[in-house]
Amino acid sequence: MDNNYEALNLTQPESEHDPFTEDRYRQFYRFFPKGARSVLDIGCNTGRGGSALKELDGNLKLYGLDAVRDRLDRLPKNVYEQGVHGYSTKIPNEDGTYDTVVAGEFIEHIYQADVDHTLGEIFRVLKIGGRLLLTTPNPGDIKRKLRGHSILGGAHVSQHFPDTLKLKLKMAGFSRVRIYGSGKVSRHVGSHFPLFLYGSYLAMGDKF
Repeated sequence: MDNNYEALNLTQPESEHDPFTEDRYRQFYRFFPKGARSVLDIGCNTGRGGSALKELDGNLKLYGLDAVRDRLDRLPKNVYEQGVHGYSTKIPNEDGTYDTVVAGEFIEHIYQADVDHTLGEIFRVLKIGGRLLLTTPNPGDIKRKLRGHSILGGAHVSQHFPDTLKLKLKMAGFSRVRIYGSGKVSRHVGSHFPLFLYGSYLAMGDKF
């Protein structure tokens, strides 16, 4: 563990109270592959997203991975089967363990040098036919551009343009890679409008 991601993410306590978390995970669920049961939640934080998933499907088996031990200690025990303290660059599971991997507003918290390694690890632990669903802030968000704001800063140490991330997912082996709008705007307009309207976007890819 060369980079101290635990210390880095402790600089962003507001992530524990993100008002869109539950909606984000409900959006994930709409794209789950049919019959999905085992789910790895990378960057699970305190488990609010997992709780939203469990409300939608009580048969899901949720496993959390996070760099911050204190957040794992607060995971609801009736929601998660297990919480693991670790990094996405070395996921402590056998090949082909999960039906689905979700990562909400996570990938911008890892350095660019670790992105490809992380995507490879996610691909490895997914079953054949499994699916990755991740969201990340949208660098092309028109509101952010007009305000002169950057995604980068604090715990955000990388940024991901949709076309580049789509290519990275394909290079990691994912097929049927798709991009949809996410973030608060999607509450009002859905997920299929031009991406410049959205503060975040959802990227998904299948191991097939």
